[in-house]
Amino acid sequence: MELRVLRYFLAVAREGSMTGAANFLHVTQPTLSRQIKDLEDELGTKLFARHSRSVTLTSAGMRLRKRAEEILEMIEKTEAEFAVKEESIGGDIYIGSGETRVMRHLAEIIHDIRKDYPDIHIHLYSGNSEDVTERLDKGLLDFGILIQPADLSKYDYVNLPEKDVWGVFTRKDSHLAAKQTITRLDLLGEPLILSRQAIRRTSAKNEFIDWFKNDFERLNVIATFNLVYNASVMAEKGIGHVVSISGLADISENSTLCFRLLEPRLETRLNIVWKKHQVFSPAANVFLRKIQESFGNIA
Repeated sequence: MELRVLRYFLAVAREGSMTGAANFLHVTQPTLSRQIKDLEDELGTKLFARHSRSVTLTSAGMRLRKRAEEILEMIEKTEAEFAVKEESIGGDIYIGSGETRVMRHLAEIIHDIRKDYPDIHIHLYSGNSEDVTERLDKGLLDFGILIQPADLSKYDYVNLPEKDVWGVFTRKDSHLAAKQTITRLDLLGEPLILSRQAIRRTSAKNEFIDWFKNDFERLNVIATFNLVYNASVMAEKGIGHVVSISGLADISENSTLCFRLLEPRLETRLNIVWKKHQVFSPAANVFLRKIQESFGNIA
């Protein structure tokens, strides 16, 4: 399977037609059709359903599209690393993270690195722990910031000193807004919007679920999310209350939302992680040294 053919395949998937992809790639349509047919024969499955003027991905085609995008992304990442001259420190650092206030500390570190090494470029990927660890394991990320609970057995990591604090984003005119803090009993029967990661049961200790004790199964969870912004829009409309960490949604004077801490206080630990035995690029090594200086040695 050639990289050129994977690029052809992705172009057809993106354009939705052989004609459009052939024009984009500057090849003839018969040549492109033959390459795609040869790829299907090689894999032993149909990748596209042919229609009169368009094509759509089959289920096998959708699987290959995800894999092909990952392969080409890894190739581009590798080529970029080796394009940097050995005597200079530059290149790309790929960092994945969920939504957290700790990104402010990371931004300070990146700011310092960029002052000393202006040829270093940072690429941020936002996602929950599952998204970040999947990309770490495939080599698409150099580092990840994981919000607990998370399985750290496969990674080296540095513990971050600051913890995220949990609470409730709710409309300022809601009855929960009149409370100074929110208890688990206050949330029973309320329409709640919760993070998918927070309520996921894994082998790791889940501090969020434990906070609710035996009442967790009684919660009225009407929606889940992986990005707080989208959940906060639902809260603004009065659809439900968002249980999340502080500092991630607008609670300014002009906002319709406010934030109330949970009582008893619930805090979440965070870690910067990377694959064990990882061979870093010079740029990534600079970042590793900087986080060790800032947060301590490897745990």
